[in-house]
Amino acid sequence: MRVIGLMSGTSGDGIDVAVCDIDGAPPDLQATIVKAWSVPYEPEFRQRIFHACEQGSAVEICRLNMELGERFVAAIGDYAAWVDLIGSHGQTIWHDVDADGRVTSTLQIGAAGVIAERTGVTTISNFRERDVAAGGQGAPLTAYVDWLLLRHPQHWRAVQNIGGMGNVTFLPPLKDTESTMLAFDTGPGNALIDAAMLHLTGKPYDQDGMFATGGQVDDEWLKQMLKHPYFQQSPPRTTGRELFGTQKAKSFIAEGQARGLTDQDIIATLTAFTSHSIAEAYHRFAPTMPQEVILGGGGSHNKTLVAQLNDLLPADVMTHEAVGLDSDFKEALVFAVLAYETWHGRVGCLPEQTGARHASILGQITPGTNYTALIRRTWG
Repeated sequence: MRVIGLMSGTSGDGIDVAVCDIDGAPPDLQATIVKAWSVPYEPEFRQRIFHACEQGSAVEICRLNMELGERFVAAIGDYAAWVDLIGSHGQTIWHDVDADGRVTSTLQIGAAGVIAERTGVTTISNFRERDVAAGGQGAPLTAYVDWLLLRHPQHWRAVQNIGGMGNVTFLPPLKDTESTMLAFDTGPGNALIDAAMLHLTGKPYDQDGMFATGGQVDDEWLKQMLKHPYFQQSPPRTTGRELFGTQKAKSFIAEGQARGLTDQDIIATLTAFTSHSIAEAYHRFAPTMPQEVILGGGGSHNKTLVAQLNDLLPADVMTHEAVGLDSDFKEALVFAVLAYETWHGRVGCLPEQTGARHASILGQITPGTNYTALIRRTWG
């Protein structure tokens, strides 16, 4: 089956599109990216997303929902004619976590009805809600696909995504039939760095981590940052822009300036905040310290961040390219696979992944004009 995966992450930088060929069923499911591309958001639209996430009105979010649907359609373009199914993550607006670390609600927007109507392709969306209803965190949803595609025959691996937030999946080796995976959000990824870069320099991110290299990490301030209550929570746990978004970045900037730090010092310290929060999560919670760490997401291009992880972790740190996947389009692939699994009536997450009471079939199906024909092709 040929499936498009759509992803617009917490970094809010644009839409990732992956056209994927998927075949088989777990544990022998095969998935490859045939073609992938990104469509960046204009700076003004990116700020609209961030405003909606942290201060948006019902009217603003309602309008943005439909507009994002149209943008997803435009990003797909003529490739809709190639595919059987679309899996759309949408854009997370809010992930509501109570004081005990329990997720009580989650909202992703991006009008699946618009996607199905304009493309004619059956669309599966709203993947997180069912898991939250079952008592889970609704994240990280990448973990089930990591389990299917990335376990090593002999040793433990960690798959670390660094998007707007960071999340990890600890994977036991294939030969280990007793251990289970563990997955959770490590904390901030690029979101604080990006927001601070935009505020301080007008640039949307720190390309290759070069701006941070000109600064000095404030170690005392970093120690204070790492005392954030989120890092004291045990897995399963999840977070988002509600804790580590634009408002938090502005607070950190003011604090750094009060400490007499330069702009580069602030970015250097925020970069270290991400790397140290990831490393501390490994040392505290990894079932077994992995021999390999596979990096994905935009943060995998930040050379300063990657160098820090190499220093902080007793493991071989590599990108997804080393295992045959594209670091930039891994999450789009994930939502193509989850849509494929939902269409075939199979679960898309496990209790050890999100802390839910049970495994669930994820998402909601919005029929396109190909719906009836696709049913016949799938089940005869």
